[in-house]
Amino acid sequence: METQIKKFNVKAELCKSLSKIDLQELCDATEEAILAGGGFGWVSPPSLKTLQNYWKGVLLIPERILIIGKLDNVVAGSAQLIKPAKNNEAQAHSCILSTFFFASWARGYGLAKAVFQKAELKAKQEGFKVINLEVRETQLRAIQLYEQAGYIKSGTNPKSVLIDGKYIAGYYYYKELE
Repeated sequence: METQIKKFNVKAELCKSLSKIDLQELCDATEEAILAGGGFGWVSPPSLKTLQNYWKGVLLIPERILIIGKLDNVVAGSAQLIKPAKNNEAQAHSCILSTFFFASWARGYGLAKAVFQKAELKAKQEGFKVINLEVRETQLRAIQLYEQAGYIKSGTNPKSVLIDGKYIAGYYYYKELE
């Protein structure tokens, strides 16, 4: 008996617009990630309309670059590069990696690596020399992914997040782009 090994289609794409289907899939993945504890600021999922407006708004902000990860052509997560404000010349060399998440059903297929590579390539093309990020201490898998991708921990904010009356520390990371 021959064993078939399914090959999955993993893609990271720069996103300048979202089709209705992509928007719905991104909202679904966002909600699922929030419920799994990987929400980027949300503790509980907002309404679908709020999520749709959030993602549509991201596309309108010139300082934000949206990268979506797809597994078998289904949007499963995202990351954003946030450029510094034009008046911030002192930090014009660096950008922030934010809203890096994947729905739990899409983890373990190499999407994180693909999105990191796309984000880092885009950051280099935009002229950035450093990517910064912050992650909650409770997001152990994300921390592991950042460290495997070469991000260096540079500090801790012990009162970064307040959830249900309890503080959760945030870890700061950076990566120099070659």
